[in-house]
Amino acid sequence: MQLGMIGLGRMGANMVRRLIKNGHDCVVYDRSTEAVNSLAKEKAVGATSTADFVKKLSTPRAIWLMVPAAVVDSAIADLLPHLQAGDTIIDGGNSYYIDDIRRAKELSPRQVNYCGVGTSGGVWGLERGYCMMIGGPDATVRHLDPIFNTLAPGKGDAPVTPGREKLGGTSEQGYLHCGPSGAGHFVKMVHNGIEYGLMAAYAEGLGILHSADIGKRMHEVDAETTPLREPEHYQFDLNLADIAEVWRRGSVISSWLLDLTATSLVEDTKLSKFSGKVSDSGEGRWTIKAAIDEGVPVPVLTAALYERFSSRGEADYQDRLLSAMRFQFGGHIEKK
Repeated sequence: MQLGMIGLGRMGANMVRRLIKNGHDCVVYDRSTEAVNSLAKEKAVGATSTADFVKKLSTPRAIWLMVPAAVVDSAIADLLPHLQAGDTIIDGGNSYYIDDIRRAKELSPRQVNYCGVGTSGGVWGLERGYCMMIGGPDATVRHLDPIFNTLAPGKGDAPVTPGREKLGGTSEQGYLHCGPSGAGHFVKMVHNGIEYGLMAAYAEGLGILHSADIGKRMHEVDAETTPLREPEHYQFDLNLADIAEVWRRGSVISSWLLDLTATSLVEDTKLSKFSGKVSDSGEGRWTIKAAIDEGVPVPVLTAALYERFSSRGEADYQDRLLSAMRFQFGGHIEKK
């Protein structure tokens, strides 16, 4: 099957490589000529402009956008003058599901199909495949099934879920048509909200283990900080790389995220190349907004998002205000 790919970054380029490797034809376009030329050497058909890109695709066209959420609308606007009825636009980035609903409505009068595909797999997708959560019209999703099937990881080594053989469907292959436009990115949004919570849990737990030798450290005694009352209880020099590794082997908290954590700790236990300022790309915020609208309590996911804000210094003013209040009511001086 033929697919056009716009956006040849870390994920888009590897998705093209996976498709070509499995016999699909790909036309590619990116603002970076170097990125286009690189894939052209790997049997993709390169395009020099949006118009040239569309011209090189057979009708009905299937065009996958793998661009930042902020530029999806402008990318669609560039494409529209060159499209015709029956063509399909697929947004595989981390768009807000409400934008999917709007875009599908806007494209409907032109009879241009729209699919929003929440895509998980990151830089490992070329090798492992991509988990995809798909929203869009039934007929369009069925037509695109060869693309989804190729990009998906397949059953792999994961054990069969008991009773799953009676249910059928594609979810066992690593991709799922979740519902109409918006449904795929809604599921991916919550997926990423959960990801925030999982990452925070690993980081916090390993942080406790990292400080398990605090009883051996010298502490300045002052009136502003409660002392460590039983330092003999915290005398452990723990090897975090080994702990992460043993947890990977049969532990109830084993996961791919733990696999990646173990790799990071082997490379550098001190994590010296990272500043600890953790970004959030929007999905965590949208997940919490949905939870508020639905009246569903999500304290873990909310705390994980707020911790990312704090990591970037967003709590600086309120922290200084706390110090100011302590000084006002008790004359407490901040520790240097």
